[in-house]
Amino acid sequence: MNNFPPGFAHYPLYFDAAQQAELIAAVREGVKGAPFFVPRMPRTGTPMSVVMSNFGELGWVTDKERGYRYDPTHPVSGNPWPAMPKLLMDLWDDVTGYPVQPEACLINWYRDGSKMGAHIDNDEQDAKAPVVSISLGDPAIFRMGGPKRGGPTKGLKLFSGDVVVMAGESRFCYHSVSKVFYGESALVPKGGRINLTMRRVRPS
Repeated sequence: MNNFPPGFAHYPLYFDAAQQAELIAAVREGVKGAPFFVPRMPRTGTPMSVVMSNFGELGWVTDKERGYRYDPTHPVSGNPWPAMPKLLMDLWDDVTGYPVQPEACLINWYRDGSKMGAHIDNDEQDAKAPVVSISLGDPAIFRMGGPKRGGPTKGLKLFSGDVVVMAGESRFCYHSVSKVFYGESALVPKGGRINLTMRRVRPS
């Protein structure tokens, strides 16, 4: 995509309205056994503004004591994470061409006022695998910079049903969500934006 690092791809409205509703239904079912929890920053214990859960064999979690990591069970309930919906597995095959399947899909719920600071997804052992991100509900401004923190960023407004792929150089660039246009979509129960982020964790 023009002006974005090599390996970055944007698929506007990849999922139609019916598929978006199917994914939201899968999230609602999944969080019955793996409810949304508040992730906390390592060392400080500061709560993040999003709440989250996961699909897949592994789930991304973080807390003050043990920091960022992938675990096979929910940090509060102790239950295994719900299976990844087929729609997501099919998406991975379609947009990545990667030879092995994803093992984790973060479910981040952005409520009113939520943002995500600049970061690189680098807790995975298989760093060559792409990251695939799906937007559902309220639009948001996604920003991407370079491999070093700070400096100029490029913005992209993501709408419900949009898919973003970060592979190649873009996989190792700082990115963030600087704004959510809260209340512009009625898709997410109780409002906001759901972001699903698929990752391969263990070496291929």
